[in-house]
Order: sequence, then structure tokens, then C-alpha cells
Amino acid sequence: MNRCPAHFRRTVLLGALFSPAMAVAQGRLPTMEDPSRGAGNGIIQTMQNYGYDIVLLIALLVVAGMFIGVCYHAYTRYSEIHTGRATWGQFGLTIAVGAMLLVVGIWLLTKATTIL
Repeated sequence: MNRCPAHFRRTVLLGALFSPAMAVAQGRLPTMEDPSRGAGNGIIQTMQNYGYDIVLLIALLVVAGMFIGVCYHAYTRYSEIHTGRATWGQFGLTIAVGAMLLVVGIWLLTKATTIL
């Protein structure tokens, strides 16, 4: 009395045949890339270089957050124009101040990352 359907036996047989090939393929993992400053001379210097890359990523996220904040504030000021609570001059001032804040923020973060 055989209760296993034919497709189930075929699947088990194919799985048994290809499992050694899958084990070999899993042995080829991608290698970890070196940090932007290079691998370094030892583990400490390599970890410092990875830390530098992490700080750069955080700085990029801060600038992206600043950009989103300026865009959001400009959009709300633009919507206030249509309801009569703000003028086009206020909108222009918002854009100018936001652009200056972004430039100063990018400059400060660039100076801060060169200290590292």
C-alpha cells in the first residue's frame, strides 16, 4: 500500500539530488567590502575606518532630514498662501532661509567629518 503521490516522490528525489549542489553554492558567500579609507593595518584601524563610514552615513541622514524639513515648511507656507494666512513674500523668505540653513548645515557636517 503506497500512500505517497508520484509528484511527492519526484520532489523528494530531486531535492536529494540537488542538495549537495546547494551546499556548494552556499559556500560562496560574498566578501565584505573595505571601508572608504581602506582596510587599514590592523583590526583597530579597520574598525575606525568603518566607524568613519558610519558617521558619514549619519551625516547624510541628518542633511536629508534637514532637506525634508525645509521642504515640508515651504509646502505648508505655500498652502497658507491659498488660505490667505501668508503672502508670497513670506514664502520666498521661507525658501531663502531654508536654502541658507541647508548650505550652512552641509558645510558644518563636512567640517565635522574632516575632523575624524
